[in-house]
Amino acid sequence: MSYINCTKKIALVDCNSFYVSCERLFKPKILFKPVVVLSNNDGCVISRSNEAKALGIKMGEPYFKVKELIKKNKVNIFSSNYALYGDLSRRVMRILKTFSPNVEIYSIDEAFIDLSFLKEKEIEDYGKKIRERVLKWTGIPTSVGISSTKTLSKVANHIAKKEKAGVVYLNKDVDEKLKKFPIRDVWGVGKQLSKFYIKNGIDNAHKLKIASNTWVKKGTNVLGSRTAMELRGISCINLELHEEKRKNCCVSRSFGNKVADLQKLEEAVTTYCLNAAEKIRGDNQVCKRLTVFIRTSPFNKNKKFYSNTITIDLPIATSNSIEMVKKARSALKKIYKPGFFYQKAGIILSNLKDSETSEFNLFSPVIEKKSKKLMKAIDYTNMKYGRHAISIANAGISKRWKMRREHSSGIDTASFAYLPKVSAS
Repeated sequence: MSYINCTKKIALVDCNSFYVSCERLFKPKILFKPVVVLSNNDGCVISRSNEAKALGIKMGEPYFKVKELIKKNKVNIFSSNYALYGDLSRRVMRILKTFSPNVEIYSIDEAFIDLSFLKEKEIEDYGKKIRERVLKWTGIPTSVGISSTKTLSKVANHIAKKEKAGVVYLNKDVDEKLKKFPIRDVWGVGKQLSKFYIKNGIDNAHKLKIASNTWVKKGTNVLGSRTAMELRGISCINLELHEEKRKNCCVSRSFGNKVADLQKLEEAVTTYCLNAAEKIRGDNQVCKRLTVFIRTSPFNKNKKFYSNTITIDLPIATSNSIEMVKKARSALKKIYKPGFFYQKAGIILSNLKDSETSEFNLFSPVIEKKSKKLMKAIDYTNMKYGRHAISIANAGISKRWKMRREHSSGIDTASFAYLPKVSAS
């Protein structure tokens, strides 16, 4: 029987089929039925319930390829709703921070937690408490894997997903479990690296664990060596506890219907600019540089491809939507070419700075103050009555260019408009 010395204890909490779980919250009737969530423009499958997986629906599979299978088996379909997923993710992460001061938010549905302060006998029960609280307070089911390194906690989490309890503390029988763990599923081992390992006879995690460190480093890189060390129970990858503020903010979409005329492109770019400005205001940031890009489809061989980008420096760092939209529309006109059917457009805000420490307009401090008040009022109103309740007219009304979201649930937990109404009588 193989043991590891777990003086360091790291938990990986992973939300099960997160996007599906978010949609199920508001439709409990589909709790034990097959469900899939589709990517932007309803293109590919990006989240599947266990029931959908059992039908043979694969991750990343184009929707049109499985459309008949979905129809035949009455699979529930949802278009992606990132506003909903983002809000529920923040709620989950806030709960996890009540269990430990040291939490690394790894992705929208995963977080590493340092549990080194716990005694050995407390570990599993603590993992169960984490799982129970997240489920009770948010309705999101999770799996909890705990071990001495981040890589081993990932292995433990994979195992936990198949366990009824949903919690696995990997501290004994480690070698036996690693022998059954495919090399392709090891954290940090991608598709190409797994091919290299398999070619050299390493087809499971245990074989990588016992491989010569010199050979691993020579055949791969430092990261490959770290992975092997972590499988041996030697922690090499620290928790990243300080969330860095974003350095840029990109909002881009592929159009549901291709766009040829400038006015429709301006509507799209205006909408994306408003969304990006709202995001950086939420982070108390301002931007000094703005980029606009447009392109036609690179896959249409019958049409000439056109793509262009323009970047402009703003005179003063700002998060004012109105000013940024003016600059973005002006920039768009410089790169727009008639006669093309555009498939995608986007906005990138870069050179982001903290709004409290950035330079301001010395000649118009009153205007700056009024601008901040206006943006604050707009953001509050949109939060209360729904996104874009107040918008710029140039963003358009019909928006035929919008992403295809034919299966959207339309739920927006970040808007007051979606709160249940109770009347007192």
